[in-house]
Amino acid sequence: MSNGSRGGFGRREFSRREVLGLGALGLTAAMLPRFAFAEDKKVKVAAVFATPIEEPWDNQVHVALLKAEKELGIEYKWSEKVQTADFGRVMREYAQGGYDLVMGDAFAAERESRRTAKQFPKTAFLFGSGAGPAEPNFGVFDNWIHEPAYLSGMIAGKMSKSGVVGAVAAMGIPEVNRLVNAFFAGAREVNKDVKRKVTFIGSFFDPPKAKEAAIAQIDAGVDVIYAERFGVIEAAQEKKVYAISNMSDQSELAPDTVITGPVWDMYPTVEQAVKLVKAGVFTAQDYGDFSRMAKGGSSLAPYHKFDTILPADVKEMVEKKLDPACHRGWVVARLDPATATYRVVAYGPAIAEFGGVSTAQIVDGNLWLTSNQMDRAAWLPLPGVRH
Repeated sequence: MSNGSRGGFGRREFSRREVLGLGALGLTAAMLPRFAFAEDKKVKVAAVFATPIEEPWDNQVHVALLKAEKELGIEYKWSEKVQTADFGRVMREYAQGGYDLVMGDAFAAERESRRTAKQFPKTAFLFGSGAGPAEPNFGVFDNWIHEPAYLSGMIAGKMSKSGVVGAVAAMGIPEVNRLVNAFFAGAREVNKDVKRKVTFIGSFFDPPKAKEAAIAQIDAGVDVIYAERFGVIEAAQEKKVYAISNMSDQSELAPDTVITGPVWDMYPTVEQAVKLVKAGVFTAQDYGDFSRMAKGGSSLAPYHKFDTILPADVKEMVEKKLDPACHRGWVVARLDPATATYRVVAYGPAIAEFGGVSTAQIVDGNLWLTSNQMDRAAWLPLPGVRH
């Protein structure tokens, strides 16, 4: 493989044991006081969900863990519809029951989940959260799917005949706002005169209320609507307008109605967390980057029957935007803190085999890059550069 202007990378794949030694390259942070698992020992993973499992956000986490059960051999158990007052208790029960990794959604129970995690420093906790990680063992993630939401908005802006697009969403919090705002930003890129309507239903899961809000928008002129919550697609189907789904591919709910939508794939996040737990190097960090398009954590749902309905120029428009979003390159620069200036020392295209670069470090005049899973590395001599 090459880096464009600086020659080629050497490459090496690491065994699980060697991964533990990568800390010398600055690739690991504060680690849990654990030992690596024996090869035949299963990682026990539990999930604590505040909503019913069919709610799209929690469902995507659940689906990823079911996949990990098959592909990574984890032992998986979950609890759903857990009230805030019971959140800490359920987390404690799993930790005391010997579960190695506890996941879930902590948005409605931030204090309870973090307080409980501190009581079990040898257990790894990884929760959807609007706040940052907490040492030593509380990692966070979220559905950073704003990129495909933006692409969906571009399609909506092109497909709207009334010039009015809408969105029915949970509530006006940052995690929801970024998706809604990305959707409308995409619509405005292709139609600067597009009008927008948005309704927050004040709940993460209330399909009847979401449907009612969608019908009100459609009656007010919306002809393409973003179904950020369940219930909206049903309204769009009844009213015969187009819908954009959310979180998962929901075309089967209404094949003649759902054009496409942002898809969240939590498996890259789950896979990374399980591997780190099994290697004994889980850290309290923000795992949100694994939900981005560049790392395979989000995508645009297939068009299905709309593949023959969408105009060619609309699909071409999306492809032009999609390519740079998924195939980013890398750049390394030396920063001078005294002058706040920097100098680029190396750059190049994305490395397909790595699925994106998660860490870069200059060691003894060599640039080292590691893969998402920290199971392989590439190095490149940098003439005249010293650590």
